[in-house]
Amino acid sequence: MGEICTMMHSLKMSFRARLQYRLNTIITTLAVFVRESTNIIVIYLTLLKFGKLNDWNVNEMLFLFSIMYITYAFVVSLFADLRDFSWVIKEGKLDRLLLRPRGILLQLILNNADVMASMGHGVMGITLFVVSANRVGIVWDLHTIIYYTGAIIGGILLQGGTFIIFSSLNFYFTEVNSVREILYWRMRKFSGYPISIFNKIIQFIMIYVVPLAFVNYFPAQYLLRKSDMDNYNEIYMYIAPIVGVAVYLIAYVFWRISIRHYKSSGS
Repeated sequence: MGEICTMMHSLKMSFRARLQYRLNTIITTLAVFVRESTNIIVIYLTLLKFGKLNDWNVNEMLFLFSIMYITYAFVVSLFADLRDFSWVIKEGKLDRLLLRPRGILLQLILNNADVMASMGHGVMGITLFVVSANRVGIVWDLHTIIYYTGAIIGGILLQGGTFIIFSSLNFYFTEVNSVREILYWRMRKFSGYPISIFNKIIQFIMIYVVPLAFVNYFPAQYLLRKSDMDNYNEIYMYIAPIVGVAVYLIAYVFWRISIRHYKSSGS
């Protein structure tokens, strides 16, 4: 418990350090917000004209996007060093962490935070949630609130675990950024939409390879019960929060095995 408190204090200091440059923080946060807003505006205008996308109306689409943005806001707060892990190795930062009497993974998770990206995505996610949550027919009782909270936590752990897995691959291969670009970043762009609109290969990747469908699509289906859920096993809706925990635990075990292969960069 004391170690976690120390790491949380370190994360708090990271936030404070970034926020000292307030003008830069505000401008960068706005830039992230505006960049992500362009996608939402295009989708909004398109759906206003055509009505629905595979039975999903504009408010349901905004709700789907809101889960993606909210979870990612926490991910870049906690897993920024793992997102950029190849640079951590190249700059010799990992060597310094190895000398400290604390868990390396915990240090990587809590020692740094991408404050601007976190705030930009967080504001976007909360805005979309506020706009859409009461317009999509969800009854926000204790049951749905508990499920929604579990889905958010599961989505954070799933994406964090994905970063840990890709980071662990750096111990075996010189460069894995291209693989991560294809399997995570490209798939994440798809995850704002109902996966039922994509071909079977994309759907397979998003369910079984890099299971981003469990971050927002299946949780949204549990709450909205759209007709395209008939294409998938109903159990996916119920296990969505658990999948995030499972991915994170698998990633942790893989990390513990893989770090034994680490060789210093000599930086």
